[in-house]
Amino acid sequence: MFCPVQSLDNPAPIIYYPRMPKRAQRPAVLHPIQVVTRRTGVSADVLRVWEKRYAVVTPVRSTSGHRLYSDADIERLRLMVRATRTGRTIGQVAALPTAALVELLDDETAPAGRPSPRDAVAAPPTPSAAGDLFEACIGAIAAFDAVTIDLLLRRAVVALSADDFLDALVLPLVDRLRVQLLDGSLRGSHGHLAHAVLRRVLDDIVATATAPLASRDVVITTLGDHAPELDALIVAAAAAADGWRVTYAGPRVPADDVADMLELLDAHVVILSLHAPAGDRESPRELRRLRALLPAHVELLVVGSAPDVHRSSIVDAGATPLVGLGALRARLRELRSATRRASRPRASSRRR
Repeated sequence: MFCPVQSLDNPAPIIYYPRMPKRAQRPAVLHPIQVVTRRTGVSADVLRVWEKRYAVVTPVRSTSGHRLYSDADIERLRLMVRATRTGRTIGQVAALPTAALVELLDDETAPAGRPSPRDAVAAPPTPSAAGDLFEACIGAIAAFDAVTIDLLLRRAVVALSADDFLDALVLPLVDRLRVQLLDGSLRGSHGHLAHAVLRRVLDDIVATATAPLASRDVVITTLGDHAPELDALIVAAAAAADGWRVTYAGPRVPADDVADMLELLDAHVVILSLHAPAGDRESPRELRRLRALLPAHVELLVVGSAPDVHRSSIVDAGATPLVGLGALRARLRELRSATRRASRPRASSRRR
């Protein structure tokens, strides 16, 4: 109903409509964790770690205690995933407001002369599998959960290439462990647990990836008392994944035993993992002794973070210093190519 009111100055009636009641606001839609993982690509394990350690989002709880996420939470998580794909860690971007994340990603992803991604409709980004697994492993280590660490690493073996598994997951994980053990954010017991699980997984990789029909063998051990066994196992896994028949001798094998293994296997390559400090004199001495025991045609490679420090001593001993897995892979492929060329019959021989 309405009441027409006539003004003295204006004979036309003024019509007043009654005020209608405000429409009740629609409650925000909340999503369970299964929907979030499907829309963002972030696994439930990784999402829990991101929430607990970095507070990237703060979900509400249902009456039964389950996490529920808003559309804004999902959008923020998508931005986090995109940010980690640019090379940043989740810890570097977790504290940024959503608007700052959008601006950061616009600056990094918009090519010159093209519209910004915020002006275009883009498909949901694919998450960085290695980055997600890395964060989940860190969380499982902090929780002292050996079963989850093992599960995540074995999932990564299947999900990632051999190079990505070692370069993008295992090496950063070992580096982070060393930092956290030094700064006290993890206890020694956490480090022992993580190393035990990593050692078991890497052992399995070496055993399963070693090519039984490979044409050449390689013997791998550590040099001196400073090289952790885990580093030698990482080197062994890289060589096995590259197609070599690997014999991992264990840590700190005496030079005489290494030479004996080489003779029994008729191998042509020895790889030593070295992480000795600058003042170490025993490792170069042991390296010279091993070189003297080996035939001249045997290739002696020294891999790790210390070869740059001991480069002159390594070269003087007749070995090749290599820093990092990339340099190791390149050298192994050169050796394999040289072997293939040497095994081909010459053209003159074929004509005869």
